[in-house]
Parts: sequence; C-alpha cells; structure tokens
Amino acid sequence: MKKAYNKWFLTKVKRAIRDYGMIQEGDRVAVGVSGGKDSTALLFILSLLQRQSHLNFDLQAITLDMGLGADMSPLVNYCQQLGIPLHIEPTRIGQIVFDVRQETNPCSLCAKLRRGALHQAALNLRCNKVALGHHLDDAIETLLMNIIFTGQLSSFAPTAYLDRTGLTLIRPLVYVPQETIVSLVRKETLPVIANPCPANGHTQRQKMKELVDRLAEEYPDIRHKFLTALQNIDFENLWKQRRPLPQPETKE
Repeated sequence: MKKAYNKWFLTKVKRAIRDYGMIQEGDRVAVGVSGGKDSTALLFILSLLQRQSHLNFDLQAITLDMGLGADMSPLVNYCQQLGIPLHIEPTRIGQIVFDVRQETNPCSLCAKLRRGALHQAALNLRCNKVALGHHLDDAIETLLMNIIFTGQLSSFAPTAYLDRTGLTLIRPLVYVPQETIVSLVRKETLPVIANPCPANGHTQRQKMKELVDRLAEEYPDIRHKFLTALQNIDFENLWKQRRPLPQPETKE
C-alpha cells in the first residue's frame, strides 16, 4: 500500500515539501481543517508522512466553527482515529458576514476573517507553521481569477512567511491535482462535512473550476503545463511596469 501511495500522491507531496522547505525538525504544524475533502485529505497525508518521515514534527488540527450549524462529530472522530489533537475554534464569522454585514459578495470578507481566526488559534496553540489544503487546481484557479478579475499575473505561493505573526503558511498539496484528492477521499472513505455556507457553489472560483475543466477536455495535460509555467517564469519577456506619462506643464 505504501508503494501505491507513493506513486499515487505521496511522491508529489514529498517533492513539494522538499522543493520549498515546508517542514523542518521540531516544527509544530497547525493543519487548517474545514471538514471539506481537501483539508481532510491533507490531514490524512500529513499523518502518513509524520509516521514515515525522519523528521520529528507535531501536527495539530484546527477547525473553525463558523456558527452555521455544521455537525463537527465526523471530524472529531476522524482526528481521534488518526491520533491527532483537534481544536475547534468558536467564531461568529457566519453571523458577521451574512447577518450583520449582509455581504452580496461574501467570500473576500469571510476569507479574511477565517485567516485571522485560524492564525490566532495556531499562535495560541504554540504552532509555528500553518498547513492549508490548497492543491494544484486551486493555484491555477487563483491565477486565472487574478488575471480575469484584477488584471494581475499572480497566484498564491507554496510557502509564505507572515511578518506580523511569525507564522509560515505551507501548502503541501500544490503539486497534486484535484482529481487525485477526490479519488483519495473516495477510496479511503475519508469523512467530508457538507459545506453549510449559503454562497457555496455560487462563486467566481466555481466558474474558474468549470473553465479549467473545459480547458482540460481540449488539452488533457493543461494542469501540468500550468504548474510548469508557475515554476518557470520568463521575467525577461514579461512587460516591465508601465511608467506614468509625463503631465504637461501648466502656465501660471
């Protein structure tokens, strides 16, 4: 089974961790677990690596109670099976976003509030790293969203040091496509909690998912090509930042 895991996904995860120095000896890694398939798979994979690795590092699962009535018991039982401590952080994020602010485009504010709550919980639990379940498809979708909606050529980084908190964000699944995550969750019957968010499935990111799927139908290796492009940026042939045009002098 170990060999099957390596061929299936572990080799890619190990390479990402090695390429970007994500985990070192003595790290205490907070794993952000929402109950969705990506973060649940991440916890499963990191628990495998923890048992196999020559590095000595700790795992601490953290989930945010958004105040939307989600049943966390499957996640609690799952973490007990893995032997990983789980901390559930109570928040009012759902109420703030949907009742108080009544956001028509809630995702940006929700993401900001969730980041703050997760990072503070990680600090309180004496963690120095925060692992997120973003995979290759997420990186591609973020790149496309930034190009289409903000005109920026950017995505998220595999690792990011946060000056204000001293935490380091790591994304061990960045080389793994979404279809592998879906297959892993199904094969290992990992628990997935239904997302109670009212905006679920009605976001711009969902449109990007559909766009990537359509591209993959025409170009089956498109995800690999996007990954290669993200790692091989030709700065010489990207346009330099445009200088503002000089303003005409005015006569007094």
